[in-house]
Amino acid sequence: MIIDSHNHPYYHGLDAAGVIDEMDAFGIDLCWLLTWYHPPHEHVPGSYRGFNPANVRPDGTHAGVTLEDVARSRDRFHDRFIAGWCPCPTEGDAATLFEVATRTHGIRICGEWSYRMVLDDPRAIELFLAAGECGAPVVLHIDTPYLSDGAGNPVYQPAWYGGEIDALDRTFGKCPNTVFIGHAPGFWRHISGDEADDPKTYPDGPIVPGGKLFDLFDQHANLWADLSADSGLTAMRRDPNHAIDFITRYQDRVLYGRDSPGNELQEFLAGLDLEQEVREKVMHRNAEKLMVGN
Repeated sequence: MIIDSHNHPYYHGLDAAGVIDEMDAFGIDLCWLLTWYHPPHEHVPGSYRGFNPANVRPDGTHAGVTLEDVARSRDRFHDRFIAGWCPCPTEGDAATLFEVATRTHGIRICGEWSYRMVLDDPRAIELFLAAGECGAPVVLHIDTPYLSDGAGNPVYQPAWYGGEIDALDRTFGKCPNTVFIGHAPGFWRHISGDEADDPKTYPDGPIVPGGKLFDLFDQHANLWADLSADSGLTAMRRDPNHAIDFITRYQDRVLYGRDSPGNELQEFLAGLDLEQEVREKVMHRNAEKLMVGN
């Protein structure tokens, strides 16, 4: 059994049938199909190449992956997809919209959260609380607002999401009953203690002790993580032995996911000397546990 806990329809040229074809080719049984919505004021020019052309607005901005994309895909392959959606907290009552969507559209995951606001903004907190009440985990895309220029000076990054890692730490205290699944470069860079001085969006050097992720995982039982995309895979590839230790240490809260076409992560994990029980938890059992009763 394999569950892909992070993917999108109409992404990098794959519609729903294309995602299914890859799942069949890679032995993946189920997939969490998530939105990746861009409000007009957070337009990302690169969206033109990566997402559904039908989602371009009259003003030229691109909406990314929408609820309609996910719902239509799930309805077509209802036995293979589990639907996720994350409404934008700056567009109406996101908390109420999410709760209604769990009933009217069968939404079971709040994700992917990828908005240019700090995670503990009150509007985001209201959404996260609603997700917790619905038993839905929240998938967080975090991109840091600042990167080092290599000389210790911070350089602003316009396409940031969630704020600094301290905003995530503050969020836990306000949402103790909500499961958060960390993801993306601004999350995984904190596996190493030198993140403040690393100028790369995707750090790939040796792991330095002192990474903040360890304190966050140790202090907050509702923090989980998926290994998807270049961010998670690169973090693991930095030191395969460290990857084994990290996955084993937090084996009950780590998820397999792709967030892109291809099979690189599964191939990498197959080469790690993980205990079979740990491997099964990562590949499907942890994802199943989050869906129980949801």
